[in-house]
Amino acid sequence: MRRPSPLTDILPRLAVLALALACAGAARAQAPESERASLRLRYGLSSRQGEQVDVGPGLTYSGLTPNDVALTLMGWAGAYLGGQVDLQREAFELRDASSRVTGGSLVRGSVGPRGRLSLGPVWLELGAGYGFAQLPLFGGFTYAPVLQRGVRHAALFSGRVVVALPAELQLEARGEVPLTLSAHAADGLKASSSGYVVGAALSYPVVRRDGWTGRLLLDVQQAHDTMELEASGLRSEQRMRRMGLGFEVALAGVGRASRPVDGPRQAFVALSVVDAETGAPLPGAHVRVPSLKTPGTDEELVADAQGQLRVLLPEGSQSAQASVEGYEDATAVATVTGAEESAPVQLRLRKKAPATGSLKVKVVQGKSGVPVPDVKVVWGTALLRTNMVGEVLLEGLAPGPVAIAMSAPGFRATEEAAVVVAGQTSELVVVLSQERKGEQATLVGQVRSARNGKPLVATVTIPQAKVRTRTDKSGTFTARVRGGTYRITLSAPGHRTQTKVVTVREGEQAILNVDLFPRGR
Repeated sequence: MRRPSPLTDILPRLAVLALALACAGAARAQAPESERASLRLRYGLSSRQGEQVDVGPGLTYSGLTPNDVALTLMGWAGAYLGGQVDLQREAFELRDASSRVTGGSLVRGSVGPRGRLSLGPVWLELGAGYGFAQLPLFGGFTYAPVLQRGVRHAALFSGRVVVALPAELQLEARGEVPLTLSAHAADGLKASSSGYVVGAALSYPVVRRDGWTGRLLLDVQQAHDTMELEASGLRSEQRMRRMGLGFEVALAGVGRASRPVDGPRQAFVALSVVDAETGAPLPGAHVRVPSLKTPGTDEELVADAQGQLRVLLPEGSQSAQASVEGYEDATAVATVTGAEESAPVQLRLRKKAPATGSLKVKVVQGKSGVPVPDVKVVWGTALLRTNMVGEVLLEGLAPGPVAIAMSAPGFRATEEAAVVVAGQTSELVVVLSQERKGEQATLVGQVRSARNGKPLVATVTIPQAKVRTRTDKSGTFTARVRGGTYRITLSAPGHRTQTKVVTVREGEQAILNVDLFPRGR
């Protein structure tokens, strides 16, 4: 392959120099503008060096080619997800000394989804999709070659980094790698192919209007491709470097401030929304600020992935209010001066306290209603005791039903249920019965059908206590047994028999309600 032209030596060095300038100036620059959509058109020239190995000495080619055109359309459905369509026409001309041997054009194209992430003064984009490329192959003889077009279909993986520089400049670096799905020559012969594309661009805004920006850019790109026919082993390799001027129109993204308008003095203010306790950023926060377009009203903006946004506010003390689900709203005052950039403002939001309620429990003795002091009151893992007037206050309870167990020496232990209402103090009166040794326990209950909930006339059998009884028309029954654990069998015509295990204490009353399921037909 021939020695590269001077232009091909200069382009990589320009890219390295541009990256060095980006690193030096990124810390002093503002974040790149977030865009909803952009359309880029580039026109320039390309430098191409290639080699095709076949029978004989092979074929090499090089030279500058004008009419190199590229069109890129990019759109974003939100802050993070979008898509891109890219189309490039590569003019091609093969010359021998001063005479033209052959020429034509080749096409590249790609389409696919993309994702992006803001990292301060840097935008990082990643994409995957479908890529199509026509690659140069030459038929005929080496002294009279004819341009043919090989074709490559590939899964394309790409990335782009956009860095904001001082003086409103923006630098981008990009690259793409194809994973070949299929490749063939012009006559349909199968082939294998590989390659890559890298590029960079430096842009500057030359036109600003409400909602969109026009940028002039200098664009460079290098492509390296190979194609080898499987049957003949013919191998073609090309390196192509492009340089051209372009123009890009970009629509402003959500949450970005527009350029200053004529009227009162104004300045940009950097706002950040964070958790008041941890200092962690709150992405997607809704921030209300005074509107410049309609004085006297507010407009709502959305913070980026770092909980930040940059807004344009009129001079003076301006209020900004932030809201995030699960947090209390917070307001901060920004002091806007006539300078281009005012002091940053941080809005610190606190998490909302969980809604809770209280329960006042009063424990009394039997029918006399005498308060019972020093009663153990247990709910969950917490334990309290009643005071001298038999009362205890349970605080910080979650709304809804709560089970409370109570016990005291000389009294039967009991468990009650209550309903806690958020923001209120509910009351529960519990009656304790004195413990009586040797007194039989009472077992009461009701038997119903699981199909319609109607009472059943059922047989209730307790073998250990030698008890056999029947429910009445309302499905209820009563049995007296000594304290202990019993297996109780309940049966009714047309329904499946059930057996329950119940433990009762002497002198206590236990409730057993059972729903019997109908027999299957």
